[in-house]
Amino acid sequence: MPNRLAAATSPYLLQHADNPVDWREWGDEAFAEARERDVPVLVSVGYAACHWCHVMAHESFEDEATAAQLNADFVCVKVDREERPDVDSVYMTATQALTGHGGWPMTVFTTPEGRPFYCGTYFPPRPVSGMPAFRQVLSAVTDAWRSRRAELEDAGTRIVQGISARLELAAPSPLEPRVLDAAVAALAGGHDERYGGFGGAPKFPPSMVLEFLLRHRARTGDDAALRMARGTLEAMARGGINDQLAGGFARYSVDERWVVPHFEKMLYDNALLLRVHVRLWRATGDEWARRVADETAAFLVRDLGTPEGGFASALDADTEGVEGLTYVWTPAQLVEVLGEDDGRWAAELFTVTERGTFEHGTSTLQLLRDPDDPERFASVRARLSEARARRPQPARDDKVVTAWNGLAIAALADHGVLTGDDGSVAAARRAAELLASTHWVDGRLRRVSRNGVAGAPAGVLEDYGDLAEGLLALHQATGEGRWLELAGDLLDVVAEQFIDAEGWHDTASDAEALVHRPFDPADGPTPAGIAAAAGAAVTYAALAGSPRHRELGEAAVGSLARLVERAPQAAGWAAAVGEALLAGPLEVAVSGPAGPGRDALAAAARASASPGAVVVVGEPDTPGVPLLAGRPPVDGRPAAYVCRGFVCSAPVTDVSALGAAMDPS
Repeated sequence: MPNRLAAATSPYLLQHADNPVDWREWGDEAFAEARERDVPVLVSVGYAACHWCHVMAHESFEDEATAAQLNADFVCVKVDREERPDVDSVYMTATQALTGHGGWPMTVFTTPEGRPFYCGTYFPPRPVSGMPAFRQVLSAVTDAWRSRRAELEDAGTRIVQGISARLELAAPSPLEPRVLDAAVAALAGGHDERYGGFGGAPKFPPSMVLEFLLRHRARTGDDAALRMARGTLEAMARGGINDQLAGGFARYSVDERWVVPHFEKMLYDNALLLRVHVRLWRATGDEWARRVADETAAFLVRDLGTPEGGFASALDADTEGVEGLTYVWTPAQLVEVLGEDDGRWAAELFTVTERGTFEHGTSTLQLLRDPDDPERFASVRARLSEARARRPQPARDDKVVTAWNGLAIAALADHGVLTGDDGSVAAARRAAELLASTHWVDGRLRRVSRNGVAGAPAGVLEDYGDLAEGLLALHQATGEGRWLELAGDLLDVVAEQFIDAEGWHDTASDAEALVHRPFDPADGPTPAGIAAAAGAAVTYAALAGSPRHRELGEAAVGSLARLVERAPQAAGWAAAVGEALLAGPLEVAVSGPAGPGRDALAAAARASASPGAVVVVGEPDTPGVPLLAGRPPVDGRPAAYVCRGFVCSAPVTDVSALGAAMDPS
């Protein structure tokens, strides 16, 4: 019989709807029942694409004896960390404080008031490598609750007090050039010169840091910053972490050479990597970067696009419980699909060996060099893709997360305007329309939707910041005023709900009260909420001519200056926003009727890699587009109006003059 998760909107919760565990969703009812029954609460946190979450579910939550013990002695609550990042943040902070590490699945025992007193991650069904069995943990917690309850409640109170201590960010100070120069130098000290990336295995895509490095090079001409970004991006693009057949990057590499991925594909990784690849191509003209950008954009639209117009959260790491089943190959399998000659050629090109680079003699596909026969390569890829499509495929987590869709909108809008791909811009617009119509409810954001229906969880700071960022990119791509207006509305909520006398918070002031109001200034796999909001505010200020929004962005970034200086790997997005503040505002309005003349000026304007630049294109006095107000064509010709650092120059009508007007020298 399905348990109480059968009506959930989260795919992760629905994966547990047939468990014999009597799971509840997070909410007041679960904790009220715990108080009534006088038992502790088990809070189990994970997400749909998490491999070890699936393992623990199969080993323990599908086991009748374990379920009976859980149901008798606990109120059991399942949480999708992607749907409730606030809940996840509170208990992850506690888990890390108590154990020194964190991850998912996360297993937390709390009092009926939600105060955590014992935390862990994965527990096996039998003792192994010094880890107790899950049922042993359950018995120990139950015994302690019955015999030493006061101690556990006191521990929960102390833990909450500890994790609630306000993180002191120091007094705001401008992100001066010396701080950003020092951040680049610090990153260079940790850069893997041989394989790219920073540090050793496992390696995660350092997307926000790469964005900072490209912006720094654009502002300063620092070739060392470009070398780190370019080398890391190319190593990832050619490695097994990148799907060489269908496009799309996996979550991380388990090795230092980017060969063996953890195979889940996340929307946020691919959105961020799409944007940085297309910007690298703009800066260098590297054709491999353009190819990877095109393939990643195609992956987003084809494999993560939902019928309602949004983008699904992820593809699972597993296929039928086996990691990599869909993606890996042996030389014999290549020959079977391609024939002897093409099969051996493909094995050499993709580094598929008899010994294997993955498990059980299988290999991931790498593309360590460009093929010498593009037509043959295209044929091989097409045939392998067709054969792979007949294999079992990974499941898809099809919930639509506001923040991650905001990142995708920004990436696709940029890809569309820089490459001329109208399909990418159209996909970005469809997603924005879904979020505007479904996630924006009574002047506030909802965190998720599924099948076109908004879920109950409220949006958090990153949702507001990342969606505003995406809408501002879409405004620049389309010249449509409604996206600028909605971005302004989002930033108004940020100012009203996420900042108070204590500083910034990741949850709104009127959000559900948890045992601790979370705030994390550091980037994770996505930009920190405060940094995302800062970047959107700085861009909005340039597009709308709003000093108060620039002040908001400056204050937010200024509060992160010490973090940028001391830990730049954790503050890449804040550093990138700092580059925009130093280089801008650079406002370019290309005004006039559509046609080749306007298109040429628009292309020249968008070719600028200045991190402080915003560009809008359209008819003069287009409603809702402040930069086009009062800016007519000149002598009947489309004209570009350039303002740099709050000072405007005379309009120009030819590309060379526009280039001179935009040149900071």
